Amino acid sequence: MGEELKEKLFHPKENGWKNTDETKKQEIFKLSKNYMAFLNQAKTEREFIKQARKLADANGYKDIIEFETLKPGDKVYFVNREKSMYLAIIGENSIEDGMHIIGSHVDSPRLDLKPNPLYEDTGFAYFKTHYYGGIKKYQWTTIPLSIHGVIVKTNGEKIDVTIGEDENDPIFTITDLLPHLAQEQMEKKLKNGIEGEDLNLLIGSIPYQDKKVSDKVKLNILNILNQKYGITEVDFTSSELEIVPAFRARSLGFDESMIAAYGQDDKVCAYTSLMAMMELDHVKNTAVCILSDKEEVGSMGNTGMESHMFDFFVSEMLNKLQINRPNLLDKVFCFSKMLSSDVDAGFDPIYSSVSDKTNAGFLGKGIALVKYTGARGKSGASDANAEYVAWVRNVLEKNNIQYQLTELGKVDIGGGGTIAYILANKGTDVIDCGVPVLCMHAPYEVTSKYDVYAAYETYLAFWKE
Repeated sequence: MGEELKEKLFHPKENGWKNTDETKKQEIFKLSKNYMAFLNQAKTEREFIKQARKLADANGYKDIIEFETLKPGDKVYFVNREKSMYLAIIGENSIEDGMHIIGSHVDSPRLDLKPNPLYEDTGFAYFKTHYYGGIKKYQWTTIPLSIHGVIVKTNGEKIDVTIGEDENDPIFTITDLLPHLAQEQMEKKLKNGIEGEDLNLLIGSIPYQDKKVSDKVKLNILNILNQKYGITEVDFTSSELEIVPAFRARSLGFDESMIAAYGQDDKVCAYTSLMAMMELDHVKNTAVCILSDKEEVGSMGNTGMESHMFDFFVSEMLNKLQINRPNLLDKVFCFSKMLSSDVDAGFDPIYSSVSDKTNAGFLGKGIALVKYTGARGKSGASDANAEYVAWVRNVLEKNNIQYQLTELGKVDIGGGGTIAYILANKGTDVIDCGVPVLCMHAPYEVTSKYDVYAAYETYLAFWKE
């Protein structure tokens, strides 16, 4: 009697693998294999958008600029400065009834080169860096690092750079003290053990063979770069070069149930939403996929969600549907629904003291719905209305998708934010909905393959609703 009542009334968080048959397990592993391969090709926001555009082109999407008019079923996209992208399928229902939007971000914490990065010190050549996003600085020392990005010359020539990913490439690293000499360093607080100004990338040590010149190692490095890319030192000032881990995405565990990879915040949600978008043909409500930039630094700038570039994309759809009029854009946003598809902090039993177990996101227990983010007294939070939470729950439950309602750590311990508030400020119903992650913002992050697949199922079901 009691057990039946408990089964009826309780909402257990069960391990998703428990009820996964072999057929579904193979589907999960197949999606995860493709995801890991994609991650290895898309470690930066530019690389992700490049791969996303190729995928969109192959699946019948076209740049919205190519359309004079739009009709239901048309597949469109807009690429914003090669670092963010918006995709849409025009729905059967009037867009005035609102859109179904899924928004993730494709930038991740990393190190950027300073505008004047190259210097020499006692026989070593270094690049100076400036960290991007919230990192634990000590995690970025003594690991293999690669360089990705672009250098743009004043004549408009753009040079793509990727060094350290191919097995025949050199890699780079940031040095740290040996324990024998680190007594003073190890007395410091963890956050101060490595200073931001000391995150300098070691890039060479052979001097140029000319006794008359100074800075011989720096000169030799510049000579190598000039021969390979045709650049001089001043060209660094118009470059975007990012330092990211040279690690490959790999299956984790004897059972291969997890994924270890750099940049899963938030590429795991970006990839699964993108792949779900590619599965769609005809939808009732106009489906929109946002792949945004700059979330890790506040969504600022003209490639971040604080800009009006997404508004421009939606306005272009309204123009080419030939229905635009004053205030229609506002109306469309006010009647739209959105999943802010960003990752959640996964519960780590080794560090359980920072989490409330009853409200934590667990790996392997399905997609995480985060009703509100923010810090302390929900400061800066986008807090989803109960009516909308119920609507999303209904979508998940009728599609048999396992989910969990979570918070980002204990009250007063921490907090965080996503792009949810930006669309909520426009009047859209929004809830955060993503994959729980261990080691978030570290050079190597961990997710469950079960949750990755649950995200894909969730986003597909949301758009089909």
